[in-house]
Amino acid sequence: MRISTTTCLCPFLVCLCFIQRCSGASHHVPTKVPSKNQTKLANGETEVHHRPKRGWIWNQFFVLEEHMGPEAQYVGKLHSNSDKGDGSVRYILSGEGAGTIFIIDEVTGDIHATKSLDRERKTHYVLHAQALDRNTEEALEPKSEFIIKVQDINDNAPKFPNGPFVATVPEMSEVGTSVMQVTATDADDPTYGNSAKIVYSILQGQPYFSVDPKTGIIRTALADMDREAKEHYTVVIQAKDMAGQVGGLSGSTTINITLTDVNDNPPKFPQKNYQLYVPESAQVGKPVGKIKANDDDLGVNADIKYSIINSEGANMFSISTDRETREGIISLKKPLNYERKKTYTLHIEGTNTQVDPRFSFLGSFKDTATLKITVGDVDEAPIFSMDYYILDVYENSPSGTEVGTVTARDPDSRNSPVRYYLDSKEDGERYFRIDEISGVIRTTQSLDREDVAWHNVTVMASEVDNPSLLRQVPVTVQVLDMNDNPPEVATNEEVIVCENSRPDQVIQTVTAVDKDDFANGQRFSFALPSQLPVNPNFTLKDNGDSSASILARRRRYNHLTQDLYKLPIVVWDGGEPSLSGTSTLTLRVCPCQRYGKIRICQGEAFLSSAGLSTGALIAILLCIIILLAIVVLFITLRRSKKEPLIIAEEDIRENVVTYDDEGGGEEDTEAFDIIALRNPTAAEELKFRRDIRPEALSHCSLPHIHRSPLVELNEVDVHKFIRQRLVEADMDTSVPPYDSLQTYAYEGQGSSTGSISPLDSLGTQSEQEYNYLNDWGIEFQRLAELYEEAESDVTT
Repeated sequence: MRISTTTCLCPFLVCLCFIQRCSGASHHVPTKVPSKNQTKLANGETEVHHRPKRGWIWNQFFVLEEHMGPEAQYVGKLHSNSDKGDGSVRYILSGEGAGTIFIIDEVTGDIHATKSLDRERKTHYVLHAQALDRNTEEALEPKSEFIIKVQDINDNAPKFPNGPFVATVPEMSEVGTSVMQVTATDADDPTYGNSAKIVYSILQGQPYFSVDPKTGIIRTALADMDREAKEHYTVVIQAKDMAGQVGGLSGSTTINITLTDVNDNPPKFPQKNYQLYVPESAQVGKPVGKIKANDDDLGVNADIKYSIINSEGANMFSISTDRETREGIISLKKPLNYERKKTYTLHIEGTNTQVDPRFSFLGSFKDTATLKITVGDVDEAPIFSMDYYILDVYENSPSGTEVGTVTARDPDSRNSPVRYYLDSKEDGERYFRIDEISGVIRTTQSLDREDVAWHNVTVMASEVDNPSLLRQVPVTVQVLDMNDNPPEVATNEEVIVCENSRPDQVIQTVTAVDKDDFANGQRFSFALPSQLPVNPNFTLKDNGDSSASILARRRRYNHLTQDLYKLPIVVWDGGEPSLSGTSTLTLRVCPCQRYGKIRICQGEAFLSSAGLSTGALIAILLCIIILLAIVVLFITLRRSKKEPLIIAEEDIRENVVTYDDEGGGEEDTEAFDIIALRNPTAAEELKFRRDIRPEALSHCSLPHIHRSPLVELNEVDVHKFIRQRLVEADMDTSVPPYDSLQTYAYEGQGSSTGSISPLDSLGTQSEQEYNYLNDWGIEFQRLAELYEEAESDVTT
């Protein structure tokens, strides 16, 4: 089988192919072409041996889109060379649209399209053909693939997918300046005919703009288009297919073109001369008027800078540009005075800030105007001769003393009289008063510099004819110093004097203070009062530098004898006249360590320095006494519970008992009173009341329970004594039969010092004398006093 495109093997087939293409038929009738095997005969003829060959031969099929006929559209014919025309061959069609869009006659092989097709939706269909033997269902030809193409017709008009459009172009542009490019699309087949060949034309917008027929580029067609004359343009562009021929389809779109601004217009003042009235009361720095130049341009091209170009106007006024309104704002630089100058002339210039050199031929992009300002006369408040006043007066001056004078005048030409008064809202009014006509300020009371050194008052001035017009001025009054305060010693604290101070030793250096100022209070001299007798304890030395030193006159001081001293000191200042004052210092004697370090002072000084009052001290002492009483009572109660007056027989106090048995409790201990070894004279007294002295027991009868004869421990060895006590313990039947460890601490006899036990003491008092401690120095004096007090108590 052989499948190929249209192949004309003979003139007949060539003609048939030409007819099929010209008529638009999209089919080919397969022709059986036998292969030839030729044999040359003797007579010169050629004998042809025919051997049939099966195969498929047809062209590519075509079908017109948008077919609207009542019958199915004929597409083409399939034919196999095995088909003898007897109906034994059955043709089968499969693939895209087979059986729905395309149907085939099984006997003849004719193919028809049953539906109208749209090339823009699908351009071609791929199908498969097969020839079968109707009787045996065997394949006479192998399955073959062929394509049915949908042939295009001009059924889609050009479209502008993104329209309408908006474009801009600068004004005053040259002819041919590109504005923008528009492009139309056509859904038809661009490779077949002229269905998709588009030509552009302008329907609206001439003579200002033109369009390129092939590219769709829109350009300016008129020179020097002025935005200020016409800013917006509407252009309609048409796109037509079939290369613009008659019968082609077309589409259109709109382009809104706006001319953008360029600086081609200079600023212009509407008029050359302006007049402005400004009252002389106008405030400096505040706007007084406006002026504006017009500019037909937009944005930065219309920005204008204003300036005053003449010196007369520039000295008194300034001008700035309002960004919103582009107006020139005129402000006052200096105060106006109608009486001095009544008119001012300003030459104002307005200039574009952005200049385009392309339009320099149009001239200078600036303009000037003249502004005449007339100053208006206004009734003004009085004006003081000074912006502020500083006056002075001596302290202690009598009431009514003149402090100074303030003056004000009416600046107007009529020179109205002025009246003065003080601001009633200030405290200075109670110290001063002012003469309403002359402006003289006087005191209303005596002033004290040490109380208030500076006074600030405000003086008001108004015209007699118009009291509502006020002017005020600050006045500062300084109170000058007079030497009216005596000096005094600076320190108010106690001066510490060490007990071991030496004669002429500097105890402390003192200075003085004075409430008066530097001129009268910085030079001081010191001395002790001359009317008092010579102080035997201390003296004073003037150092000549406004300080004095307190010197000791004794070798030693004793705080037990006298702990406080009073020292009056007289201080003179260096003023005119000189004043003096007497201050009394308190000197406290304290024990000191080496290098003058205070060791301890009386409790009164310590507590008073801590800031405690007498009532607080008494309360603290009462609390301490109550706490001590509670502690003593608690201890007494506990002792009364633990130690009865009569000691039990098995008193184990002052015994060391060690045993390893955990049972039996207190009943398994049998020990001896440790006093028996520490006091040999009471060795035999095992069971006695401890509140009875041993001496009293010598005449009493003792119990005879397991008691050995009296043994003189002075003659018996301690080992023998211990063995004897061991035998007695073993033979004692009053205790449980438990083992116990008994340890004694007797160290033997023979000490040369004797016993210091209070049990051996007979109460003999010592007759020791302690007067020799007074000779050891002041450190042992208190110890001697304590011993003497103890001896006197014993004697009593």
